[in-house]
Amino acid sequence: IKRGFDETEPCRQRYFCNPCDRRFDDPTETVFSGHHQPLKIWILCLYFMGLNLSNLQIAQELSLNKDDVHEMASQLREGVQSHKAPTSLQGEVECDEAYVISGHKGHPQSVKKSGSVAKFSTFINLCYVL
Repeated sequence: IKRGFDETEPCRQRYFCNPCDRRFDDPTETVFSGHHQPLKIWILCLYFMGLNLSNLQIAQELSLNKDDVHEMASQLREGVQSHKAPTSLQGEVECDEAYVISGHKGHPQSVKKSGSVAKFSTFINLCYVL
């Protein structure tokens, strides 16, 4: 049942559940709930994250503390990751453009370590299931 609006954000509708005897609004039980920043700031932060801006740049754009923006960005990333469907590859998997670095130019001693395995990194550009 609709039950008024929020005092701090008039556009936010409040609801009341008769069986639970509980009051809630739209962002309840989402990554946006329980924080002092308005929903507009959260959406702008998410937009700036999509533009690949740093937390410091986002803080400057939104006139917020860099620690607040760091916490918001972390919670948004965790929220997106927690709702992401698990991926499972089945069948035959092929990878294109695998690139392995066995050493760095100008540092042959890192490749020629005796008695230990040299570190390497692997870059896989594209994987798909047939």
